[in-house]
Amino acid sequence: MSGWRKLLTATTIAALSAAGTALVSAPAHASLCSAVGFHGGDVGSTGSSGSSQIGLGSMDFGSYRAGGKKPQGPLVKLRGASKAIQWVTGPRSPNRTDQRFSITATDVGVPWDNGSGQVLMAFGDTWGRCAGQMVWRHNTMLRSSGNTDLDKGITFPNAVPGAIRSGASVTPAHPAFAQPMLNAVAVRNTEVGKIPTGGISINGVQYMSYMSIHRWTGPGRWVTNYSGIAVSRNNGQTWTTDDNTVRANLDLTVPGITQLAQGHGRFQMGAFLRSGGYVYQYGTPNGRLGAAFVSRFRPADILNLNRYEYYRGGGWSPRPIDAVPIVRPPMSELSVAYNRYLKRFVMLSERAGNIVLRTSPTPVGPWSNERVIVPAAQPHGLYAPYIHPRSTGRSLYFVASRWDDYNVMLIRTDLAKVG
Repeated sequence: MSGWRKLLTATTIAALSAAGTALVSAPAHASLCSAVGFHGGDVGSTGSSGSSQIGLGSMDFGSYRAGGKKPQGPLVKLRGASKAIQWVTGPRSPNRTDQRFSITATDVGVPWDNGSGQVLMAFGDTWGRCAGQMVWRHNTMLRSSGNTDLDKGITFPNAVPGAIRSGASVTPAHPAFAQPMLNAVAVRNTEVGKIPTGGISINGVQYMSYMSIHRWTGPGRWVTNYSGIAVSRNNGQTWTTDDNTVRANLDLTVPGITQLAQGHGRFQMGAFLRSGGYVYQYGTPNGRLGAAFVSRFRPADILNLNRYEYYRGGGWSPRPIDAVPIVRPPMSELSVAYNRYLKRFVMLSERAGNIVLRTSPTPVGPWSNERVIVPAAQPHGLYAPYIHPRSTGRSLYFVASRWDDYNVMLIRTDLAKVG
C-alpha cells in the first residue's frame, strides 16, 4: 500500500479503491442482470441525492421496499413562466423507460452533448425490473436523439446490444436492461453509491463527474468519500474512473499527492461549462448547504488536476484551498450555460424546493440575485435542475427530478416572463 493511502481511514481507503476495482465484498442482489458486477446492499444504506431514504410506497420491489414514495403521477401543471413538457423517464413517460430500459424510477438525468449529434443523460439511483424482480442500480445512462425541437420532448432510440449509438448500453442476455455505468462498494458507512453530477465531451471522449457517497444523513444532507471523473471512449458504453482525478473529501494536504489537498471538499459535486478556450468546473460541497466555487482548465488537461486553476476573486490560484465562493450558500446541484437571448451565462439550482435562476456576464460572476422560475408550492419536491445542451434561446429547457414520483421531467421556462 502506498504511503498516501496509509494516511486515510479504513473506510475511505475502501471507497477510494472502489474507483478502480471494488475490494470489499457485499451482498449481491440480482447481479445476474449487471455486467459490471454486484450492485446492491441493504435499502437502509442506499439513498439518492433527493433524500436519505428511497422507496416507492406500496409498490413491490422484490428485495427493495421502503416507505414514503408514491407511484409516478401525472405530469405536473405549472403556472407562470414555466411549463412541464414531458416525463422523460418512468411508466408515464412517452419513452416507456420502464419497459424499454428497465428504468421505472430514477433521478438526476445530467444531460450533455456527446459531440456527434446525441445528448447523453446520466441518472442516479435507478430501479427497474429484470429477471423477474425489481432491482437497483447505482447509476445508469441513456442516449437521446439530440432533437432540437424540445417542445416535442426528449426521445431515446431502442437499445441494441453492442451498438454504441443505440438508446442504452445493454447485454444480449438482458437487452432491455440499461447497464450501470459505475459500480460501488455498496457497504454501509463505506460507500453506498456513486451519483453523476456533470458531463462533457472533449474530442469525442466522454467525461462524467460523479460523487462517491459515504452515507446519507438526512434530507438534503450526505457525506461523500470523494469526487472523481469517469471516462468513456465508446460513447458511454463502458466507463472507467481516472484515479488521477479523485478529490478526497478530507481536510488534509499531502505534498506531491494531488488527490489529497485542502479545498477538494468544495468540489464534491461538479458541473462543466466550456467557454473561451477553457472548461470551467463549478463545485459545491457534499449536500445542499454549501457555497458554489469554480475552477478552470484547458480541455486537454481535464484529467490532470495539477493543471487546474481555482478562482480566488480577481485572479486564479493552483491551490483548491484558495477558491472563494462565487455564490453564497445554500447551494444545491447546479448547471451553467451561456444563453444567447439574455447574452448572459445562466445558472440553475434549487433552494428550499424552488428552482432558481441566476445570471452573470462572465463564467465566474458577479452572479445576480436568484429569481424563482418554478416555485416550490407548485410541483412540490423538484430538485437537480440541469440545463439541456440544446437550450440556448428565449425558451430555457431543463430537466429536473421530482421526489414524490422519483422520476425526471423536462421543463421549459420563457425567459421573457421571468421577473
